[in-house]
Amino acid sequence: MNQKPLAERMRPETLNDVVGQEHLVGPNGILRQMVESGRLHSMIFWGPPGIGKTTLAQIIASESGLPFFSLSAVESGVKEVRQVIELSRKSGKAVLFIDEIHRFNKSQQDSLLAAVEKGYIVLIGATTENPSFEVISALLSRSQVYTLHPFAADDLKNMALRAMNEDEYIRSKQLVIDEWELLLMRSGGDGRKLLNLLELLAETLPEGEHHINNAYVQHVVQQKMALYDKSGEQHYDIISAFIKSMRGSDPNAAVYYLARMIEGGEDPKFIARRMIIFSSEDIGNANPNALLLANACFQAVENIGYPECRIILSQTVTYLASSLKSNASYLAIHKAQSAVRQTGDLPVPLHIRNAPTKLMKELGYGNNYKYAHDYENNFVEQEFLPDMLSGTAFYDPGDNPSEDKIRAFLKQRWKDKYGY
Repeated sequence: MNQKPLAERMRPETLNDVVGQEHLVGPNGILRQMVESGRLHSMIFWGPPGIGKTTLAQIIASESGLPFFSLSAVESGVKEVRQVIELSRKSGKAVLFIDEIHRFNKSQQDSLLAAVEKGYIVLIGATTENPSFEVISALLSRSQVYTLHPFAADDLKNMALRAMNEDEYIRSKQLVIDEWELLLMRSGGDGRKLLNLLELLAETLPEGEHHINNAYVQHVVQQKMALYDKSGEQHYDIISAFIKSMRGSDPNAAVYYLARMIEGGEDPKFIARRMIIFSSEDIGNANPNALLLANACFQAVENIGYPECRIILSQTVTYLASSLKSNASYLAIHKAQSAVRQTGDLPVPLHIRNAPTKLMKELGYGNNYKYAHDYENNFVEQEFLPDMLSGTAFYDPGDNPSEDKIRAFLKQRWKDKYGY
């Protein structure tokens, strides 16, 4: 039996071997141009698991003729970073790859800055989380963020066929894939997961059997795959079920999927961040306290961490799931952005423009603006939208007690202008 997993044995060694990511490594790809020109800069690879972030970093170092050092943010600290920086300084320059860089805290990320600035290291960080939230601004300003995409079905199929043709062990099994659908679906766009699953199928096929179909894939997956893989397909399935259970007002299902994530070692900040988004997207003004609690939950999770923060997560999950729901705020910004894209930069009405200079005042900026607090009930009807959008209602309050009050308020103020 081979010691290395199939995904490791089939790891590409040159840019020409890389499958997918044409926008980065294709003939006109920015990474290819960077390597060929020899002008490397620090960068952050952002994308889901199993799409080749580590491989790309190794290839960039290899084809640039630079030493390659790799650290995992889960297992390494400032001490290990400084040791690699010193080795890089002695060698003149090196590529430092940091997997899951979003798990580095501020002081750990700060320890990279001087070496990046002085050019001792070309930093390549990999993250599945939005770098804007997880990477400090000083490091982001010194790096370029590149988004990597999940593999398309054809990419995954080509990877499997290449393994069946080139890997000695897989080739010896003489596999024939009669049905691809479930094999590709269970891979979830993750190349590493696809190859690991293909190897698992090859290992478990009965003696003398060579054909793989959907039914056999399902059988093996149910018997062999882990209940929760925080870096694979289950990660996305469970968070989807978690959100949909809260949206469906089922606190029992929601807290169950919370437990699945906790037991699987999911980052508690990831869970808390999704609840902040949910509180506005799915609850909104039906219960404005939801956003306050979700935000407080995120802050508490940051300060406390596992295992105690599971209680705070549970309190917030059950509250959000049991709350009245409204997606009116989410729909409002969606409609407004759509209008902006369709109509472009419409002129702001003159009477509500700012007039900080004499010329602007002479041009009529701010003329006839009515200051709401000078009028009864702190309201006076006037136009705020551009002429082309006058009377357009982007916000349609939801059908719940809280937003019923908002609708009544808007109706009383604006009469029939917006159709409330």
